[in-house]
Amino acid sequence: MNRQALILERGSPESAGAVTALYREHAPGLIRLGMLMVGDQATAEDVVHDAFLELHRRWSSIRDPVTYTRSAVLNRCRSVLRRRAVARRFGVGHPPPAWSAESAVMVGEERRTLLEAIARLPRRQREVLYLRFYADLPEAEIARTLGVSRGTVSSTTSRALAALGKTLGEQS
Repeated sequence: MNRQALILERGSPESAGAVTALYREHAPGLIRLGMLMVGDQATAEDVVHDAFLELHRRWSSIRDPVTYTRSAVLNRCRSVLRRRAVARRFGVGHPPPAWSAESAVMVGEERRTLLEAIARLPRRQREVLYLRFYADLPEAEIARTLGVSRGTVSSTTSRALAALGKTLGEQS
């Protein structure tokens, strides 16, 4: 029996329907968020699937499943990025991110430039921008997802946008 089947077997039958409904509604956006964070769709899909499997397993102890799943996706993306950083130190590579030169043909030059600039921002600033402008979440939801105050979200967004403006050569 594979890992996914074992985890699903442990979850309650009533949680299966609820998790399936949440998956159908939120997985595409979470995969896009993961792709922005890790740079490739296959890894993003794995991250999201793992987050939903864990949600299913822990269903009875989760108060806010959507916030929990978003946080789980972000945490798993951070883990992927840390593992990649360690692998790079030992000379092991991974596929280039979606905004690399190899995929520039498929993505407009402006979008590629923007994604590269965002990728250079500190982790928290990147996450806030992705959640705010890509996932279109309000500040209160971003704060819950990241476990910070609403004021932190606001100030982080402001600093990130200022840094992007400076990087992209725009007037603030």
